[in-house]
Amino acid sequence: MLELTKGKKAAMDRLSTPDGLIGALAIDQRGALKKMITALGAEVTAEHIENFKAFVSEELTPYASSILLDPEYGLPAAKVRAKDAGLLLAYEKTGYDASTPGRLPDLLEDWSALRIKDAGADAVKFLLYYDIDEDARINHLKHVFVERLGSECVAEDIPFYLELVSYDANIVDAASLDYAKVKPHKVNDMMKEFSKPQYKVDVLKVEVPVNMNYVEGFAKGETVYSKEEARTYFKEQSEATHLPFIFLSAGVSAQLFQETLIFAKDSGSTFNGVLCGRATWRNGVAPFIEKGEAAAREWLKTEGKHNIESLNAVIKQCASSWHDKVQVRD
Repeated sequence: MLELTKGKKAAMDRLSTPDGLIGALAIDQRGALKKMITALGAEVTAEHIENFKAFVSEELTPYASSILLDPEYGLPAAKVRAKDAGLLLAYEKTGYDASTPGRLPDLLEDWSALRIKDAGADAVKFLLYYDIDEDARINHLKHVFVERLGSECVAEDIPFYLELVSYDANIVDAASLDYAKVKPHKVNDMMKEFSKPQYKVDVLKVEVPVNMNYVEGFAKGETVYSKEEARTYFKEQSEATHLPFIFLSAGVSAQLFQETLIFAKDSGSTFNGVLCGRATWRNGVAPFIEKGEAAAREWLKTEGKHNIESLNAVIKQCASSWHDKVQVRD
C-alpha cells in the first residue's frame, strides 16, 4: 500500500478520473517528434514543435484525464489544455548519449521540482533507461539519481511518476526476437527494484512485460511466448509492485495497444491506466506538416478523437482504480 500526503493525493486526483483511473495523453516527445517531422522532408523549427503540441493539447485534452508535456516546448500547450485536465511535466533531457555506456540519465538544467510545480504541474515525470543486468556501478549511479529525484518531489509535496524503459546493454535492437526472450525478466525485475521505498516513487509508468508481436495469436511470424506464458508474465508484473502503475504505448498502433490492454486485464493485471502518446496522435503529424494547421486540427477532431475515445473505453473496461492501492497519511 502506498502512503500519500493529502497534497499528493489531491494532485493525483487532478490527474485521474473520479474513479481513480489514469487516462493521460503523452506528448513530451522532443527528439522523436523532430525525427517524425524530418522524415516528412521538412526542416524542424521550435515553432513546429510548439504548435503541434498546442494543437494536440487543445483538441484532445477534453477527452483525457491529464496531459504529459515537456517544459522545453510544451508550456504553450499546457496553457490551452482543457480546464479539467491535469498536467505532468517531464524533468529529463530528451534521449541519451549513445557514445557513453549505460544510458545515464540527465536533468533539464534550468528546471527543478519546485519550478515544475510553480509552472502549474500536478506531477513530475522522469524517464529512466534501465538494464537490470548491467554493470553494478552503472546501476548504482541510477539508483542514487532516482533517490535524489524522489526526495526532491517529497520536499515539494508533488507526485513522482517514474517512467521505466528497459534495455539490454548487449542487444542493440529492443524490437528483436532476442530481446523479446529476456524482456519479461528485464521489465518485471526492474519494477521490483524501483518499488523499493528509498526511491519514493508514487506511480510507475512502464512497458508491458512482453513484446506482443511475438505472442501466440498476435504474432505474424515466429513466436516467443504462448498465450499462457504471456498471461503469466502480465500477472507477475502486477505482483512485482505495490505501487500504482500505468502502461506506456511504446509507439505501437492504437489497435494493438488496445488489444494489449484487454489481454492484460484478462491475464489478471491490476494496471491503473495509461500514459499514451504516439498511438493516439502520430498520424496527425503528416497533415500538420504537409497541409497546415486546419488539416492538423481536422485530423485531431476526427481520427485523433476516435483514438483517444476508443482507448478511454478500453481503460474503463480493463484498468483498476489506484484508490485501492493508496492510503492518505494524516
